[in-house]
Amino acid sequence: GLRVTVLLTSSLMVLGAGLRCVPVSDIEIRKKLIHGGQLLNGLAGPTVMNAAPFLSTTWFSPDERATATAIASLLNSLGSAAAFLVGPLVVPPPNGTAHLVSQSSTQHIKDRIEAMLYAEFGMVSLIFSAALAYFPSRPPFPPSVAAASQRLSYRRSFCRLLSNFRFLMIALAYAIPLGVFSGWSGVLDLILTPIHVSQVDAGWIGFWSIVGGCVVGIAMARFADFIRGMLKFILLLLLSGATLASTWFTLTCLTTVTHLPLTTATLYTSCILLGIFLNSSVPIFFELFVETVYPVPEGISCGVVTFLSNVFMGVLLFFLTFYHTEFSWFNWCLPGSCLLSLLLILCFRESYDRLYLDVVVSV
Repeated sequence: GLRVTVLLTSSLMVLGAGLRCVPVSDIEIRKKLIHGGQLLNGLAGPTVMNAAPFLSTTWFSPDERATATAIASLLNSLGSAAAFLVGPLVVPPPNGTAHLVSQSSTQHIKDRIEAMLYAEFGMVSLIFSAALAYFPSRPPFPPSVAAASQRLSYRRSFCRLLSNFRFLMIALAYAIPLGVFSGWSGVLDLILTPIHVSQVDAGWIGFWSIVGGCVVGIAMARFADFIRGMLKFILLLLLSGATLASTWFTLTCLTTVTHLPLTTATLYTSCILLGIFLNSSVPIFFELFVETVYPVPEGISCGVVTFLSNVFMGVLLFFLTFYHTEFSWFNWCLPGSCLLSLLLILCFRESYDRLYLDVVVSV
């Protein structure tokens, strides 16, 4: 149920954030505590990333589900958007300049980092307290036939997913570009540094791309609720835009070869458009997963694709540890992954099993 899962997730976040705040003078012990806190926070991640479709099915009617999924999944991204701003604005960047080498400046940076860690611990503690006070598992009455229907067991669900070729197609169509984009955006400041873009500008680019993706994603989901059966068409539009935007950004970074204008406006526009198209596709993908493999539980299907996305991101970042002096190969991974995803969606045959059950049984 949702209540037990959310309480477990938020308690792991509280413990993880608390371990990072333990005032220990020994650097090695402090490092182990921080790693342990990050591990606990990572264990809480699957619920935050995968619970949105289950939440929308449990609490909302069929003509509201896509919108609810978009709001629940994309508001999570606003935390990432805030991180792009909070980091550079709260903690001064240690760029190795003379005035930061002094002991007082180093202590100032340390104090600002400590303040951020305590603030994060306070926020997750507040979230845990709110969930403990009131977070029911389900409404008094199911809002749809699908919400009240029986689902497959864990073993049968995994067998169904692994044997469903259509699901594997759209799982790869989601995992490859979103995994590559997650890894790429995580080191965006490193990628933009060689072309003389500051850390603060890189933070603003990441912030607006995520905020734009949230707005467009909720609008697209609302459109999908009004006109049902259009999920594949919406994904084709978004992935086409992502392919064009990522190609534009990559060619712009190769200005010595392509002679395209390398300005702040072009970098902002291409990066923000790429983030908008890819971030807004997440809830549409989630709804298509659930419709395709119903009656597999929403958490299992979305958990599998999130795992695949993290695998691709991890592989990409693993290669980055060896090839970190030049980033053109990293930039080319973006349009390549978006184009591959677009081709997979073009070949995909959509079906709406959950929606069919709701409409037919209700009638």
